[in-house]
Amino acid sequence: MNRIDELIKDWWSLQPLNEQIERDINQQFMIDFNYNSNHIEGNTLTYGQTKLLLLFGDVMGSVKMQDLEEMKAHNLGLQWMKTMIQDDNFILSESFIRELNKMILVRNYFKTSRDGNYRYEIRVGTYKKRPNSVITPTGEIFDYASIEETPSLMNDLVEWYRKEELSKTLSIVELVSMFHYRYIRIHPFEDGNGRIARLLVNYILLKHNYPMIVIQTDDRNNYLDTLRKCDILTGKLPFDGANATIEQVKPLTDYISNILEKKLITLIKYVKGEIKEYTETIDNKIRIETDVSVNVSANVSVKKRIIEILVQYPYISVKEMASILSVSERTIYRYLDNLKNEKLIERFGSDKKGYWKVI
Repeated sequence: MNRIDELIKDWWSLQPLNEQIERDINQQFMIDFNYNSNHIEGNTLTYGQTKLLLLFGDVMGSVKMQDLEEMKAHNLGLQWMKTMIQDDNFILSESFIRELNKMILVRNYFKTSRDGNYRYEIRVGTYKKRPNSVITPTGEIFDYASIEETPSLMNDLVEWYRKEELSKTLSIVELVSMFHYRYIRIHPFEDGNGRIARLLVNYILLKHNYPMIVIQTDDRNNYLDTLRKCDILTGKLPFDGANATIEQVKPLTDYISNILEKKLITLIKYVKGEIKEYTETIDNKIRIETDVSVNVSANVSVKKRIIEILVQYPYISVKEMASILSVSERTIYRYLDNLKNEKLIERFGSDKKGYWKVI
């Protein structure tokens, strides 16, 4: 905690950020957070498809329509959440949480039961109408709050959060950890609970001027193991989990502290120019792999695609274009030179801070 206190002061001292740096950080977080949080829940879009979708509204290759819609909707929820934080009069409420669930799940849909015997309707934005549970690694059924308990427990959770936020008896990391765990033990919706929990974690962080964090899909097992350690400390009764103490959620507090500390160190180094790249996704192979099918021999189509990208994102780097189009940086440079010679594009400013203009 002391280390995070030191780092956050250092981070605040660097504010306000250079406009370009801030835009780069926000864009990278948008891609990494949406990809990882959805991927933890089984979304099949690759990192490259996610990046292409969120930056350019396009996806190439075979994708499931539901995964496509979920990714777009999840990003919409993230952006809406960030907008609401800017309103000084806004306070966290149950209606906000329900609306967030409705937004990320898009519409009502049917789901098949765990045993495959029947189908039931998921109603978005409303608390669960049937019990939900999870099967532990040992094969036990671990129940979340009952249908009857859920409304009162959610009311208690929001009221508790408002009081704790004002009292400031907990550190921000402790507040985040307790809210996340208590919410998960209630599991108020029939779907989308994990994604909502991670969105609300970042709501709390951003509201208090902390950088938002990404829980990596590569770290999914550690993340779930951490929650299970808290389960052991609180016991199986949902009511006890929904009222967990700071001691009982210490494994999650430590886990989130570690992520936040690494995030702050990376951001500070990036802003100070000590590192050239900033990313939230661990596996570099996944991060740069785009699965985008582009016929690089078809010069016209590649040129057209580069122009489309430059129109929308004039500050994009050669490396980013190479990743999106699944070609080498040398190939991108060659096309850019051709486009400049044909007087179709023009470069303004330096290689690092300049931008492209499509003529």
